[in-house]
Amino acid sequence: MNFWGLAFNLALRRIGGVVWLASALSLLAGCASVSSTLGLGSGEKPKPNELAVNTPKLAVRLVWSSNINAINFPLNIDVAIVNSAKDAIVNVASGDGIVVRLDAASGRELWRTQSGKTLAAGVGSDAGFAAVVTTSNELITFNNGREAWRQKLSNASYTAPLVSGGKVFVLGADRAISAFELADGKKLWSQKKSAEALTLRQSGVLLIVSDTLVSSSSGRLLGINPLDGNVRWSTPIATARGTNDIERLVDLVGRVSNDSDVVCARAYRVSVGCVNTLRGNLVWTKPAVGLEGVQGDARTLFGTESDGKVIAWNRANGERLWQTEHLLNRNLSAPAVLEKAIAVGDSAGLVHFFSKIDGSPLNRLTTDGSAMAAAPVVVGNTLVVVTRNGGVFGFVAE
Repeated sequence: MNFWGLAFNLALRRIGGVVWLASALSLLAGCASVSSTLGLGSGEKPKPNELAVNTPKLAVRLVWSSNINAINFPLNIDVAIVNSAKDAIVNVASGDGIVVRLDAASGRELWRTQSGKTLAAGVGSDAGFAAVVTTSNELITFNNGREAWRQKLSNASYTAPLVSGGKVFVLGADRAISAFELADGKKLWSQKKSAEALTLRQSGVLLIVSDTLVSSSSGRLLGINPLDGNVRWSTPIATARGTNDIERLVDLVGRVSNDSDVVCARAYRVSVGCVNTLRGNLVWTKPAVGLEGVQGDARTLFGTESDGKVIAWNRANGERLWQTEHLLNRNLSAPAVLEKAIAVGDSAGLVHFFSKIDGSPLNRLTTDGSAMAAAPVVVGNTLVVVTRNGGVFGFVAE
């Protein structure tokens, strides 16, 4: 990401009730050290690695495809289980406000609706409801494809709403959370704004683990009581350093990996780490220079670095197990974890499969030639991929 790419990826928190993005850009322009501090070179953009000839070692086939309109916001490919994993559904949305629910196994369209507004964040759902946030700061929910209610928010949001336990949770751009009644949109509680000067215009952390709402503020993972918004514990994965707001920027990004009540997350361009959410204690943290979230299984955590390295860490202690440099400078998505492989997408619309054991290449497939709009997700046996042009693809590894 170049200097101006970072500039538009930052959102200055509210000052006097207004989000002054222009002020953030002025601040960025006034920081002579921003490029060196964040590893952003001022020279020509590095060329992507040339790809080796694809020699398939894992059979992967396209089983279905669908399409929505172009996607220009931080999309979350949302998964919900209806009765069992065989009845899983996938929710996706386009920048112009279309929201679509698909059967994950077949790609069959269950419903499609139009919010009537351009979107800033989404989709979050359960088996019935789906929720999105608009660029005009409205939370809109749909019940089986029909609008149920909409609620005006006090702040922008770039994180998909979380629908859980009869509530809808919204993480604001300032990393403060608000909770609403799912049935009618009644506001239940809201937190005070964080004291951070800058946060990323990127999806943050928001999930339920056991009876705790897990979120983030600055470089800390937070455990929150979902009934009242009170913080139960706060654990740092990264610490702000530097002399100005740009140098001190540290923010946790979605996606995260949750296994046995241990949540692993990435601090943007700083580190990855894991926290035990039952006790609120740090398990480990390691330096890592990545932009996207992480995924993993019970033994291993996987992530992609800003330069295109794909890395595996031991989930128990953070020891690096392997890394591969086959995809340098290809602007990778966060990984998805299958039974025998991990999958990452790149800016050319290619999906790359690597061995979970040693990172060796296993296969490569094409989509529609546009970059990934979100991290791929695994739903049952299906890998779901969504591109910036609105292509939705379901792959199955044999």
